Amino acid sequence: MFSHVMIGTNDLDKAQSFYDAVLGTLGVPAGRLDRHRIFYRTKTGVFSVSKPIDGKPATPANGGTIGFLAASAEQADAWHAAGIANGATSCEDPPGVREGPAGKLYLAYLRDPDGNKICAMHRMA
Repeated sequence: MFSHVMIGTNDLDKAQSFYDAVLGTLGVPAGRLDRHRIFYRTKTGVFSVSKPIDGKPATPANGGTIGFLAASAEQADAWHAAGIANGATSCEDPPGVREGPAGKLYLAYLRDPDGNKICAMHRMA
């Protein structure tokens, strides 16, 4: 069901030092810094720490995203449409393909009725 969990930070160095240590006790490899984010990847999911994209200080959930795994781009689009139809608002860029160090991803972002940022993600071949 989930693809990833991301939380916000105001200090990437401090966050990486902390999470490298605590997640290391669980056998999770050290995080990888990618611009303003640190990624911890495992076979079962990704945990990430990020400076908030909006440039404001991180607070609980500012910079946070709850990611849900989609089986296809079409499923992500349907997820996005259902969210809009049920009180969510679109955020970030419109649903679509993003390319980066993790490869090609199809992403669709929403803010739920309470303002939480959520995402449907499909990893493309």
